[in-house]
Amino acid sequence: MDIVLEQPARARLITSESQDLPVSATLRYSAADPLAVEIVFPPEASLDGNTATWIFARELLETGLSAPAGSGDVHIWPCGPARTVLEFHALPGLALIQFDTAVLRRFLLRSYAVVAAGREDVGPALERGLTSLLGGV
Repeated sequence: MDIVLEQPARARLITSESQDLPVSATLRYSAADPLAVEIVFPPEASLDGNTATWIFARELLETGLSAPAGSGDVHIWPCGPARTVLEFHALPGLALIQFDTAVLRRFLLRSYAVVAAGREDVGPALERGLTSLLGGV
């Protein structure tokens, strides 16, 4: 059974002008892809006017809540005791989004209630991915 957890969240987009703008997001976790979390931003929060979805390791989120973590397209680090910054790199540029740490921590704990850490069964997800990649070859 595929359990999907969704949690709305408010965040702040940090701009190059040292301003921060409110932005909404949806935090998502699916038992079908147990090692990953998603953050979905609405069209009004993106440069191209489309919904933006970022998918990254659940473990990266956990690590980034207490210490700088990440490489590549997603970096996460604590910003004082109550805030966490997520840094997203894409072709058009860079986005810095600040969340309340308590919101991210609550989401992470709820995801562990769906699939406990260390209990992730990646077999079905791997099979689907290989089938998609190889196109039934």
